[in-house]
Amino acid sequence: MDIGARLQLVRKSKSLSQRELAKRVGVTNSTISLIEQNKVSPSVSSLKKVLDGIPISLADFFTLDLGHDSPDGPFYADGELPDVGSNGIHYYLVGQKHPQRQMCILREVMPPGSDTGDTMLVHDGEEGGVVVSGEVEVTVGEQVRVLRAGEAYYFESRVPHRFRNVGQGEAVIFSANTPATF
Repeated sequence: MDIGARLQLVRKSKSLSQRELAKRVGVTNSTISLIEQNKVSPSVSSLKKVLDGIPISLADFFTLDLGHDSPDGPFYADGELPDVGSNGIHYYLVGQKHPQRQMCILREVMPPGSDTGDTMLVHDGEEGGVVVSGEVEVTVGEQVRVLRAGEAYYFESRVPHRFRNVGQGEAVIFSANTPATF
């Protein structure tokens, strides 16, 4: 997926200059330019920060080109879940087209060594998840723990947090958060 071209399209559709978006987000306009030229690949947390300045959710950003033939539930096959991830991490979103969706359910697939970025994630609501496979280092505030298959987490999302695959193989997490931030 061409994240840079997509960002430029969304930014222009909201009549925002690179300079105005950069000002809203607190970065230089050259940072926005580099992302739009695909010279920089933003982490999930960095991309979310930029999209918050537009504002548009990660889910809407990544699924803009989905047509009306997309399933609207209540059941979804594996290939019907849009991938709203970036930077090598896949976030397969359940129920993206559900009207007035109040929660976000994700199947997260993290390659070895991947993480959500140096910038900690912070957003409204609560989130929780269960590690299905692999080893994921979860940082919530000052607390850090490596979780393995069958282990889980649950916390207030306003507390800065981060996820990192510290295992040798792919890590899979099923997670949910409310309100829907993706």
